[in-house]
Amino acid sequence: MSVVIVNPKTAAAVASSLLEIGAIKLSHQKPFTWSSGWKSPVYCDNRLSLSYPRVRDFIRDALTATVRQHFADAQYIAGVATAGVPQGALVADQLSLPYVYVRPKPKDHGMENLIEGKVDPGKKVVLVEDLISTGGSSIKAAQALRDAKFEVIGMVAIFTYGFDTATTNFEAAKIPLICLSDFNSLLPEAIKQNFMSEADLTYVQNWRKDPANWK
Repeated sequence: MSVVIVNPKTAAAVASSLLEIGAIKLSHQKPFTWSSGWKSPVYCDNRLSLSYPRVRDFIRDALTATVRQHFADAQYIAGVATAGVPQGALVADQLSLPYVYVRPKPKDHGMENLIEGKVDPGKKVVLVEDLISTGGSSIKAAQALRDAKFEVIGMVAIFTYGFDTATTNFEAAKIPLICLSDFNSLLPEAIKQNFMSEADLTYVQNWRKDPANWK
């Protein structure tokens, strides 16, 4: 399975909501700089959705419905630190399933845990992620669960930039990924809400094709 977007209606609604609350920002004339050093006309911080109950509940319900539809045999939910931790907890609560979260690296004191919560080998787990760029950190979290003998059956996420690299990485890792919304769904909503013009569209689309060299 390649990366799948839930459906056009949900994708548009999620993108619209994230734009409205400022969780997604567009600035092609003064691009953002990512931690990777890439320049980008788009910046996504879905943590902001947690501060808006209507949007928070909408995303929680959409993620929950996605797990029910695509991964009905899930026995555990796992959040990917840090932004996926609260989203995962909300979904686990809705599904009444056990919950763990995966740190980016083991804790440097105490039990030196990489996975927080009860590790239950053999259980089928779905990861919840906030945002997918290349997929590297998400797949690393999935591997940590596999190393702990969980059976990783898939991942759900709020938003993906839709990079070909991410698709390749998830396919290689054999992890089905279902996202609520994506870059292609974002652009029409951004034009509709006057966050950018039709004239800017090609310029912004070119960034997604080659983000490392975009100028």
